[in-house]
Amino acid sequence: MIAVTGATGHLGRLVVTGLLDAGVPAAEVVAVVRTPDKAADLAARGVQVRQADYTDRAALQAALQGVDRLLLVSGSEVGQRVAQHTNVLQAAKAAGVDLVVYTSAPKADDTPLPLAPEHIATERLIADFGIPAVVLRNNWYFENYDQQIGQAAATGELTGSAGQGRIAAATREDFAAATVAVLTAEQPTPGIVELGGDDAWTLSDLAAAIAAETGREVTYRDLSPEEHVRSLVAVGLPEGTAQFVAGLDQAIAQGALDTGSRALSGLTGRPTTTLAEYVRTALGR
Repeated sequence: MIAVTGATGHLGRLVVTGLLDAGVPAAEVVAVVRTPDKAADLAARGVQVRQADYTDRAALQAALQGVDRLLLVSGSEVGQRVAQHTNVLQAAKAAGVDLVVYTSAPKADDTPLPLAPEHIATERLIADFGIPAVVLRNNWYFENYDQQIGQAAATGELTGSAGQGRIAAATREDFAAATVAVLTAEQPTPGIVELGGDDAWTLSDLAAAIAAETGREVTYRDLSPEEHVRSLVAVGLPEGTAQFVAGLDQAIAQGALDTGSRALSGLTGRPTTTLAEYVRTALGR
């Protein structure tokens, strides 16, 4: 039996439906969710929907009864993830789960990414619990840039402070397909896998792709970190959020998302979505 936490989230839902499409019987798929009503469509397909919150260890242990393989989709509450993931891992250990698959961050043990500490702490927790695990270090989602793509298409300018840092992004569908491949493998190989798009790109490349698709001039304006923060605050972001976003770009500038790995397409057996393909999709063309 295969369980997926956060099963009504963007990635979790794609994994659940991907498991069904891969031929896993619906009765052998467990969707662990906070709000069962949001999983009504999955229940209608025969998926076992079990209610549990990352903060409720008893509910988690009940939800994971009979589960052999567990996808732990990292929590979305920054600052709370380690405690929440601990609850899930303790429940998995108590329930006798044989394999944990965890969605981590790229280069989690050697990166300036501000999100990384909670991920590497979780990776270490998994090792401490002694549960066999596959750690999937997912790179950036293309979807992270949807708003910027739309704005750049409208204004002719893309801004940031990532310099010429390269981004090995892929779509959530790409990452979900790789996750399904791991969860359904006859003998998954425990370990850490860096996952990302086949071809990394810069924000200058993104501007060029938007220009090619729209037929208008689009340029990338690289800002200093301070300018980037001021520009984000000017459009309504709180200071702390603006600092965080600019910090992500600074990490990209230092190579945090340039992994050079093609393990993602290796798992799915097909090329990852290209920059041009995604820009076309994001612009509804």
